[in-house]
Amino acid sequence: MTTKKKRTPHSQNDRWVVVAADSAVETPKKDDSDPTFILLRNPSTDAASLYLLGSGDVQLYEVKAFNEDFHSWFIGQTVQRDGRLLYVTPMDPLYLLLPYLIKAGKEGKFQPVDQVVMDEDFPACTRLLSCTRSQASLHHVAEEKEVGSQKFQRYSQERTMEWLKKKAERTVKTLRKSNISVGEGVKSTTYVRVKQESETQEEDYLRYAHGLISEYLSEDLSKALLKHLQLPELSSPKEVEPPSKPPKKMSAAQKTLAKVDKTGMKSMSAFFSPKGKAEKK
Repeated sequence: MTTKKKRTPHSQNDRWVVVAADSAVETPKKDDSDPTFILLRNPSTDAASLYLLGSGDVQLYEVKAFNEDFHSWFIGQTVQRDGRLLYVTPMDPLYLLLPYLIKAGKEGKFQPVDQVVMDEDFPACTRLLSCTRSQASLHHVAEEKEVGSQKFQRYSQERTMEWLKKKAERTVKTLRKSNISVGEGVKSTTYVRVKQESETQEEDYLRYAHGLISEYLSEDLSKALLKHLQLPELSSPKEVEPPSKPPKKMSAAQKTLAKVDKTGMKSMSAFFSPKGKAEKK
């Protein structure tokens, strides 16, 4: 990984410190277009998020900001007040295309994808179709028909669920291969577990993978994937009854005291109230 500085033509102080692979920021000699930071609609929150399109719009990269208060950067002889550190990592553009395909799919007809991926608020979304993986991956989430030399697509929930399931399974394999422990992140001491440890661990990995993938999905799609993965929704701690405890045996004196009529008696704390304190009536 290499660290790059990005400056836009708007202001000399408009700089960011970026950690990215060389492939994300280098421009091939045969291509004159530079990597570009653009705002696109976040598929999970529906709000604007920052992304990076590599040279020639071939590859999409996600931009994540690591931010701590009261930090700044020294860049050359200047001080950059924006102390964020941006991490740029490759991302599947299909996640960003899905919301447009789902919306158009409600019409129930096949349409050219370039007529589906349109957004007045984020016009740069059309550039996603230039990504190498976009056109080649559409069949994972949509049915396709070809008329002459033109292709038409229609969103498929069934295909999308299978595609996301494979994503989750590959994520689980990576987590296991990296020996990453995920169990404590999804368990609660208030839950009563009745599954074998091996079954519990497998569910934990799959649930963790679902959580990672859900960062790129709408809430409805995340719930649909949870159901497709056959993962039950976690119960609220309030809904889980704690295991019953056997009653403690009472001594003979305790049994006698329990039978006494306590009507009109003061509590023990009444005898230890601070002096001069008025008693509420």
